[in-house]
Amino acid sequence: MKHFSVQDNLWMMRALRLARKGLFTTGFNPRVGCVLVKDGHCIGEGWHHRCGQPHAEILAIENAETDVHDATAYVTLEPCSHVGRTGPCVDALIGAGVAQVVIAMIDPNPKVGGQGVKKLEEAGIKVRVGLLENEARRLNPGFVSRMEQQRPYVRCKIAMSLDGQTALEGGQSQWITGTESRMDVHRLRARHTAILTGAGTVRHDNPRLTVRLPDDIDFEPPIRIVVKGKKTLNDESHIFNTDAPTWVVDAVDDVHEIPGCERHIHCAASKGRVDLEAMLRLLADHEINELMIEAGPTLNGALLEAGLVDEVVIYQAVKILGEQRRTPWAGMTPVRNLQDAVTMCLEDIRQVGTDIRMTFKPREGLS
Repeated sequence: MKHFSVQDNLWMMRALRLARKGLFTTGFNPRVGCVLVKDGHCIGEGWHHRCGQPHAEILAIENAETDVHDATAYVTLEPCSHVGRTGPCVDALIGAGVAQVVIAMIDPNPKVGGQGVKKLEEAGIKVRVGLLENEARRLNPGFVSRMEQQRPYVRCKIAMSLDGQTALEGGQSQWITGTESRMDVHRLRARHTAILTGAGTVRHDNPRLTVRLPDDIDFEPPIRIVVKGKKTLNDESHIFNTDAPTWVVDAVDDVHEIPGCERHIHCAASKGRVDLEAMLRLLADHEINELMIEAGPTLNGALLEAGLVDEVVIYQAVKILGEQRRTPWAGMTPVRNLQDAVTMCLEDIRQVGTDIRMTFKPREGLS
């Protein structure tokens, strides 16, 4: 087991904080930070901003205030060794003459993982791996899931009252939660590559599903994805008439063109509906990392029953609406025995304005 000093930890923590600056902007790419240290001082740092733009290591070298030769690079993800949208970062580190590279986590892509380390070591550079690895993985759950499970990281968002209602009996749901929670949802949306909803939600609620944040906050607009059923979508829906891109996923091949739809994805069917597992694999093929679900009970329940939900975020207003004769937020098949219930683990709880935000993750794969 490699030994990491207190200073090593502090520099990697700095690199992770830099990587987090790309939370809203990296889109299809992972969030990565890099710090260059020489004689105990930071001489350069960088973080990946957007797809197609320089990687963290390149920016750190370019921003260095002195010669990088014999410096130590602290990087949150194994430097790339292949040509993608940009050139290999390992070549830049080797060319700059760094003496050592400390890496939080190996690239989870099985086709390239470990190749960066191998190339650095072959060039005579000392490499140490595994410093704050869990923190680095938590920063990029979508990228890790896409590489290891061939599907995006799926996060369901729910807003409900203290007694579990998501809307009034007539369908009114705006607004159960307060202003602070709604702004928090916009920040949550901003970190996702895409937001997925069902055609029923589009027809009944006519949402925009856009990110609306202050002008000084930079973000990459998430793709909106509609899972279409048998009924026709209304071309005039807000989701097809806003600046952010919109895709439609359908199990039917011969559908009419929808103005405002940037991409139509044909997916395999299961019991007459879109096969959700196949759909997630297709979205992974399109480089979708983190997928936010803002949908009705049918789609929420289907994803949960299929074991395809990685996280549930609930915004609970301290309001009691009474019995509304509506389906719960997850329309699942009723369990007959308590031991068959889907069990979740509470990961985080905090107050947002007057509301409560709770984050849950499935226990043992929702089994």
